[in-house]
Amino acid sequence: MKTIYAFAMILFLPGSLLAQPSGDEILDRIDQNMSADSRHVVSKMVINGTRSTRTIESETWSVGDEKAYTEYLAPAREKGTKMLKLEDQLWIYSPGTDRTIQISGHMLRQSVMGSDLSYEDMMDDPELRNRYDAVVTGSEAVNGTDCWIVEMTANSPDVAYQLRKIWVDKKRYLPLKEELYAKSGTLLKKTELQDIRRVGNRWYPGKIIFKDMLKKGDGTEFIVESIEFNVDVPEHLLSKAALR
Repeated sequence: MKTIYAFAMILFLPGSLLAQPSGDEILDRIDQNMSADSRHVVSKMVINGTRSTRTIESETWSVGDEKAYTEYLAPAREKGTKMLKLEDQLWIYSPGTDRTIQISGHMLRQSVMGSDLSYEDMMDDPELRNRYDAVVTGSEAVNGTDCWIVEMTANSPDVAYQLRKIWVDKKRYLPLKEELYAKSGTLLKKTELQDIRRVGNRWYPGKIIFKDMLKKGDGTEFIVESIEFNVDVPEHLLSKAALR
């Protein structure tokens, strides 16, 4: 009878006590949702500044986390601006000056067109499992959704954010919010992932809200208009010749 009673108690324990995955397992599941061999994205950024709001539309083709090409489509002032990432190098072409410049070093941390995203944020798409060590520290609801709280520490110095804290949906394994820290512990940015949708066999956010904690304004909304994963990327786009 004691054995039967003990077994019955186990059956009625909260699922989180029985099924808590490891930090590495959670990162693997996030990567399955967010990362891909290649992708094609049409998106827009809504930049909510202190005095005005601007919307910038763009189209991006990328291969893994090493190659990416972005062209800005609107407004007219930004149309034709292009960005090309090849491994750790980034070039920007400006139609207004008809010049191509390389962005490197600390300049990668600068804001993209006054938004809350840096060039690193725009061009970076790493697999978390390869860059961070993760520990599950608890659970908490985010807007009514049960989440694991995961704290991540970078295992190499060449990542933009050395410390990260994420709240991961327990069912869909997608971060719903995140805090990004410098090595010193200074909170640099917050993000919220919203409008979660099914795309093929994965979950993906339709909107990501970025807030740079070191600048004024109400944050930047990155809205995914359409996205395709594991597509054929036109080879000519991933070269400096495509910038002109």
